[in-house]
Amino acid sequence: MPGADSYDNLKAEELAELARQIRERVRARHPEGMVGNLVLPDLMPVVRARDAAEGKVAAIGTVNPRPPGLVNNLIQFVKKTVARLLDWHVREQVEFNRAVINAIEAVLGALDENNRALARLAQMQTDVGRHWAEWRQEWEKKLAANEVQFLRSVADLEGAFQHRVSLMEANFRDLTRTQHKDFTLALEKATIDIQKRLWSDLEKVRADYERLINSELRLLRQRSALPALLRPHEGASAAAAPATSDGGIDFLWFAERFRGTEESVRERQRFYLPFFKDCRQVLDLGCGRGEFLELLGEAGIPARGVDSSEECAAWCRSKGLDVVCQDLFEHLRSVPDGSLDGISAFQLIEHLPPHRLPELIRLAASKLCRGGLLAIETPNPECLAALAMYFYLDPTHQRPVPAELTRFYMEECGFGDIEVHRLSPALEFAPSLAALPEDFRKDFFGGLDYAIIGRKLQSSY
Repeated sequence: MPGADSYDNLKAEELAELARQIRERVRARHPEGMVGNLVLPDLMPVVRARDAAEGKVAAIGTVNPRPPGLVNNLIQFVKKTVARLLDWHVREQVEFNRAVINAIEAVLGALDENNRALARLAQMQTDVGRHWAEWRQEWEKKLAANEVQFLRSVADLEGAFQHRVSLMEANFRDLTRTQHKDFTLALEKATIDIQKRLWSDLEKVRADYERLINSELRLLRQRSALPALLRPHEGASAAAAPATSDGGIDFLWFAERFRGTEESVRERQRFYLPFFKDCRQVLDLGCGRGEFLELLGEAGIPARGVDSSEECAAWCRSKGLDVVCQDLFEHLRSVPDGSLDGISAFQLIEHLPPHRLPELIRLAASKLCRGGLLAIETPNPECLAALAMYFYLDPTHQRPVPAELTRFYMEECGFGDIEVHRLSPALEFAPSLAALPEDFRKDFFGGLDYAIIGRKLQSSY
């Protein structure tokens, strides 16, 4: 029947599962084989021997079964009777056998417990070994990673250190270079300042030394000229002796104080050099301290001077200049006609009487060659500041000469291409004039001096 077959199959499966569980419990109670690297003793033969002995013990005093039947029943009865009669004899042997079986059971239990303990220890050792291997691998990985990280950190630190060292070295070099540059500049500046102060002191010493020498020379010249001044002229009394043209004053000291130093006068007269650049024979009338003669000499232009002051002439000759002491008109008359190509007369015509200015220009025209240059400089009467501040400081000044009057005289004497230049603006010497209107300032407070320059057009006058 189908139901009976299904029941039989299910029962067989349950029996197989029960047998497998029994075997697992037996193995758990009696472990065998190898646990890890530990070989456990095999106790199954002992167990089977125990089971066999226990079966024999149970069979002592019993009769083996026989098939039913009268004879067999009789035989069974006899055997049971004999067994009961011999029970007193085999009882001790049965108990002994049972005690031996119990002892074997105890030994087997102890051995099983020992195997289980060894199995647990072996399993623990295996777990420890496996865990140790796993931990070692992880540790080696972590050690390698830490070593790599450490080496990277060391390399980064070393790179950062080298970078900082490079930056510090560069900063140190820049700082040292800057300090050295600043020190060099400061040293150079200090050296230049010291040199400037030294040269300034030397210039002051030189100026004082020259001033002392000049004072001594003037004193000697004045002492030598004193007898001539006291000696009366022939046919006249001492009271009728003429006075000197400079009024008896120290002209060099006067010019230093009121006209300016020689350096400042040279810088102002440098304006005329381009006009005289092509001249080869120049005469400077009223050369004074010789500033313009020095400029001409530096430019390589041959020139000589004449002045009525023996003191000025001596001063110029002490500087190596070609200067004679003579009356200007007498000297001009002694010069051959047409022999000069340039004549200068700076700060001169205001010292002449009015009737002698045309005579001076006519003489100059006669001594110049065709195209010769005549340059005149004098205070500018159009500038009120020149009249109020400077003109009347000089007691030898006669009267101011307007530029248009000088131009008229020059045109009358045959000069052409006449140019008039206003020099030394009054505003530079009196800044308060800046408050005035520009047109008014230009008309009445222009240049303190004027220069008038012309060239001879006729071959002779």
